[in-house]
Amino acid sequence: MTIQNSDRFLTAFNRIDHRLRDIVGAKDFMPFYRLIDQAKKKDVLVRKYEDDLRSYADLRNAIVHHRTSMEFVIAEPHLDVVERIEHIDSTIAKPTLVGQMFRKKVLAFQERDSLRHVLKVIRQRKFTQFPVYHKDQFKGLVTTVGITNWLATMMGGNQIPKQIPTLHDILMHEKNRVNYKFVSRYITIYEAEDIFKQGVERGRRFEALLITEHGKPQQKLIGIITPLDIVKID
Repeated sequence: MTIQNSDRFLTAFNRIDHRLRDIVGAKDFMPFYRLIDQAKKKDVLVRKYEDDLRSYADLRNAIVHHRTSMEFVIAEPHLDVVERIEHIDSTIAKPTLVGQMFRKKVLAFQERDSLRHVLKVIRQRKFTQFPVYHKDQFKGLVTTVGITNWLATMMGGNQIPKQIPTLHDILMHEKNRVNYKFVSRYITIYEAEDIFKQGVERGRRFEALLITEHGKPQQKLIGIITPLDIVKID
């Protein structure tokens, strides 16, 4: 027996409906639209897919309320719609964690490291963010913008400075000293995306999210997420 697109659609829709009920803790019946309104306050993925979910609710109603027989459905969804709602269903049910996607060995630096060392890394590995520590204590995030700001300040007299600075010197020239945020490896990649978005909306752009076990600065750095990484998230 061939499974119709409408059957696949309704199966995914019902799973999403149950998931939204779990998110809001609904004990009694609640219309799907109201579930969305409540769940989006608590779950970033519901906010992300809100428009899709509202459209699918209309399609679901057309399928269920206008079915004339088991064999005939007045609104048979296209395959791309079915695959889209199945993707949303699986994403909401089991979203990818940042510790899964972005865990990697992070190249960290010490305050006493010279700019010469960082420039070599930029040339060889194309990095643009550099976590800086004093022994095991996190001190800040150096960026290529901070390096440029330092150079512009030092060349105020139209002369290139002869003394090679340390990363401590460069940190003082970061326009936004708190240009980073520590996050737990257990948050989802969509929560990370939302952190970047909210930072921009509040006038506090983050250059990187630094991943540790529980989002504590004193814990070992196990990954890093940049704005460019976020662009690649579906």
